[in-house]
Parts: sequence; structure tokens; C-alpha cells
Amino acid sequence: MTNAKSEELFAEALRYIPGGVNSPVRAFRAVGGHPFFVNKAKGAHIFDVDGNELVDYVGTWGPAILGHAHPSIIQAIQRAAEQGTSFGIPNPMEVEMARLVCQAVPALGKVRMCNSGTEACMSAIRLARGFAGRDKIIKFDGCYHGHADSLLVKAGSGALTFGHPDSAGVPAAFTQHTIVVPFNEPDAVSTAFAANSQQIAGIIVEPVPGNAGLYLPKPGFLKFLRDITAANGALLIFDEVMTGFRLALGGAQERFGIQPDLSCFGKIIGGGLPVGAFGGRAEIMDLLAPLGPVYQAGTLSGNPLAMAAGIAALKELASTNAYASLEQSGAALESGMKAAAKSANIPVQFNRIGSMFCGYFTDEPVHNLADAMKSDRARFAKYFRGMLSEGIYLAPSQFEAGFLSTAHTPADIDKTVSAAARVMKSL
Repeated sequence: MTNAKSEELFAEALRYIPGGVNSPVRAFRAVGGHPFFVNKAKGAHIFDVDGNELVDYVGTWGPAILGHAHPSIIQAIQRAAEQGTSFGIPNPMEVEMARLVCQAVPALGKVRMCNSGTEACMSAIRLARGFAGRDKIIKFDGCYHGHADSLLVKAGSGALTFGHPDSAGVPAAFTQHTIVVPFNEPDAVSTAFAANSQQIAGIIVEPVPGNAGLYLPKPGFLKFLRDITAANGALLIFDEVMTGFRLALGGAQERFGIQPDLSCFGKIIGGGLPVGAFGGRAEIMDLLAPLGPVYQAGTLSGNPLAMAAGIAALKELASTNAYASLEQSGAALESGMKAAAKSANIPVQFNRIGSMFCGYFTDEPVHNLADAMKSDRARFAKYFRGMLSEGIYLAPSQFEAGFLSTAHTPADIDKTVSAAARVMKSL
């Protein structure tokens, strides 16, 4: 894989951009080497500035569920752009998008658009605190809800301790109301509620965590969260920025049959353009300004280009057999990767749900962050580089999920599995 032009661009980027990248994981620090630069993407493939073509399993970190440059989305953006790129005034597409989202997700009475998943989660937590009249929030170790100060938290020394800032520049006081507990451990959640009676405004959770690789909720865990929040007068917030409209049209809450009080969305509902949204029961949402005392705003919220792209994406997902196709591709990839690992006699835990997946180099099941941290990250780095040389692009970190799209063909899957078998035998 030649990369002379990418190396030149990266050297120049280092002069003007911190670390040469505009989001940290793109820097390849976890896998070694330097990032490559892409100038085109089509379907399930990406094309870099050096002319290399790769099968893409990052999909712009989730939004490209229909593949890159889907014709319906491109045409919708072009039509919208001809009318203007931003208004800062209500536009009809905001209403259509809100209707589509609320119709697809039963737990939503009303929804508000914003510009990113980070904004959606930050706003949902503010709204939960305003509704409950309480300050404390429970989150789970390994779940990422954006880079708002109060959410950049690492766990304390136990279930009864508050989290500590996980980033420089975040005062400890900003995280003093955030309690961090392990995912998939109900006893830790119960202990936190008992120790903070009538103080917890809500729980925020990725129903399927996809920011420490990928691991699934154990049977009954999400139902437990629904029950314990209801019993304690707290709200349950599902961060479906990744899982929303990906695991089903109604997201993880449809797939698992759990209705949260508030939900956060992003990625797919922008059709590849920057967007976020949060919604829930009308009685909660109506606390937002201008109706209520909880303030939230954004100049570019409901941007017509993002709305047009998102509407096109959601309509395509709703009118085709997209989810059956994604499940079929996911199952084929899973069985193939497990067979490749077995033939290479390498311990791999391949976690998958629908079109999301992650492989960990460990012989122990992965149910939470502590389990994920036991995986062999050095082996993953070698595996990543080997797959890249074979023309397969995976997330450049052990702790990121992979994504399939409807554009991935059986030939793409076969190529990936064959490459994995060769690379694993060389590890």
C-alpha cells in the first residue's frame, strides 16, 4: 500500500492542526504509523490520495449505513443546497424530520434537533436534571457520551465514589455529580441509588456500548435499568447516537423492547452530515425553552442540508429490506471471522449485534470495560496493520466498533474473511 501523498499531507497537517488530525483516534496512535488521507468514498469502499482502494468498516464512524455517496442522499443535498445552505429560521424539513423520527421511535413524543451527538447527550442530561430537580447522574465505565465536561469521567474507587475528570482542563467540581459504575452489573447500580437516595436525576447509557469496542447488555440488564429508575423517580436516558436507526428503525429500544424517558440520536439521521437530536415524553421535552426553564439552543440546529440528507436516509431505511440485509451480512462476517480465528488457533471474542461488531484478542468473554481491557492490544495493532495492507480498513483502535452497510457485498465479506485468515496466521 503506497502512501507517499498521505505522508506529505500528514507532515503539513502537523504544522497547522494539533496532532495533525481533527479527532484524536484518526491519528493512528493506538496502532502505530500515520493516518492516510481519503479524497473519495463510494458504496462500501474508500479511495485515498495515493490511489489505494479499501473496503471500509468504519463508515464515517456509523452514519454510512447505506454506504458512501448514496444517490438518494446526494441528490437530496444538491436540491437543498440550491435553495440555500443555512437559514437560522424554521424550515419545513425540520418538521418532516421530527415527524419521521417520532414515528419510528415509540418512546418519543417530541424531539429537538441539534448539531452533534455530544450536544444531544449534554442537553438530555441538563433536561433530566431540570425535570427531576436533582443533580446526580449515573453513567457506565466505557460508555462515551461526547466530550462535555461532566461526561469526561473515569470511575472512582468503587460504586459509592464519584467520578474523576478523565481529561485535563475539566475541573473536579464539574464531575462531582457524576457517578460511574461498571456496565452489566446491577448490584453496582443498586448500591449507587441506595447511597444517593433522592439525589439521582437519571441514568445515561449506551444500550449497546460501542465506544470500548462492542459489548452487549446481558439479558435483563436494560429492563433492570428501566425498573430501578422508575422506582426511584429518576429518568432513563438511552444514548442511541450509534445504535439509533442502525440496530432497527426504532433503534436499540425497539430491538430490546425497552422505552427510555429520553433518547439521544446522531450519525444516521444526518445522512453523513453533522446532526444530533434528543427527544422523549412531551411533558419532559416541554421544559425546554421557549416553553420551559431549561435552556438549549443552536444556530445551525435543523440545518436544511442535514435535514434533507437525514430525511433521504430514513426514508430509504424505512422503505427497503435494509435491516434484513444488514443482519445477513453481519452473520456472514461473524461466522467467517470466527472460522478464521479458529483456523489460526488465535483466541478471539467476536461480539456482534446486527451491523455492529468488534473482535477482541482474548479468550475471555467481554461484557464491560474491565473485560475489554484484558484483550491483547499489541496483537490488535499488528492485525490492524496487516488488514490495512490487505485493503481492509478497520477502526484504528481496539476500543471502537466496526460498522457494516447495505453497500457491503458478499464479495466484500469474502475478501475480508480471507484477508483475516491470512493476517491472523501471521500474528
